[in-house]
Amino acid sequence: MESAESCVVPLEIVSEEEMAWIEAALSISSSHSSSSSASSEPPPIQMMTTNNTNESERACLKAVDIDIEDSPLHRHRQRRALSVTDITASEWCEKQMEFMLIRGRPEKTAAMKVGSARHTELETEVLVRVELDIRSKEDSWAVRLVNFIVGVNQLLFDGMTRELPVVGLVEGVWLIGIIDEVRMSEQSGMKQPLLVDTKTRSRAAPPSEPQKRNARLQLMCYKFLWDNIVTSEFPSSSFFQYFGLRPQRSLSKDIRKHIVDSGIGKKVQSLNDLIKLYRSTCKSLPLAHTPLLIRYELQADRSLLGEEEFSFDKSWMENRLRWHLQYWLGKRAADFVPEDECWKCQHCSFSAVCPKVKLLSQEEE
Repeated sequence: MESAESCVVPLEIVSEEEMAWIEAALSISSSHSSSSSASSEPPPIQMMTTNNTNESERACLKAVDIDIEDSPLHRHRQRRALSVTDITASEWCEKQMEFMLIRGRPEKTAAMKVGSARHTELETEVLVRVELDIRSKEDSWAVRLVNFIVGVNQLLFDGMTRELPVVGLVEGVWLIGIIDEVRMSEQSGMKQPLLVDTKTRSRAAPPSEPQKRNARLQLMCYKFLWDNIVTSEFPSSSFFQYFGLRPQRSLSKDIRKHIVDSGIGKKVQSLNDLIKLYRSTCKSLPLAHTPLLIRYELQADRSLLGEEEFSFDKSWMENRLRWHLQYWLGKRAADFVPEDECWKCQHCSFSAVCPKVKLLSQEEE
């Protein structure tokens, strides 16, 4: 067996942000037969029984005349996966998420730009970006799967990788995410992947509880997706059908060359071929380690402000996920922040048009 030192693992990757733009463009420009779209509607999920919307907020919902039968998932993510970021943004404030879908995302703040730059820097410490000519949705997904396989190879040989894409079918909805960092941790003689997320802060003050809750939910979703691909057979038929993919179509020459250069395989010609290697890779992995780890860095000097380890609470995570999927599937209207988190409204770009803020202003008068 070769040692880690003698085994060369190619570290080539295309950023997920670039992949998202490509996928969105391909989703808009490509046309497929209507027969597959009829069967791609995600199945209904079990309804939640709790709600933190009070009577005054329900009045706001009624006043803005929201059509909850029109699914945001269908309107804004048709033939595209929901992202873990979509879920955590909904956890912060569903109404803000709805405004972003309808009106577009506000410009990134200076702090957000610094945070994005830091994540890019961490990524490029262990991965080398390459430019690829992506000509189809099949190419787009092929690159994402290659990124995963290459990242897993790096994890197994070097003990760590970053920006690892994960995808899975959750409650009938395709969900994708990008894990900041995965370390191979050894506990009691067993090696398990430790999922890590790095948050940058503009001030040395500790994060608020809602910020911590969002970060925990994000990492728990990543572990849920990781464990799902490790223990379950990847549903390739549903995958091809939902995203309107042609599994036997030949990948572009540039993508096939990239697959060979990445050391994955010389015989991969189609997305279907790559899925077989992806499945094999997933089966070789252990479950993700718990606890999970969040790191907080100060943006000014990148000093470590602190770390938080926490256990995976599957029941809580599934409840939050199902609750937000109700909104995305059009089962209910977007919820407002609870009363004790109305301070978020002071920092929201959509406060001027939000009925919740208007109602609060009227009550103060």
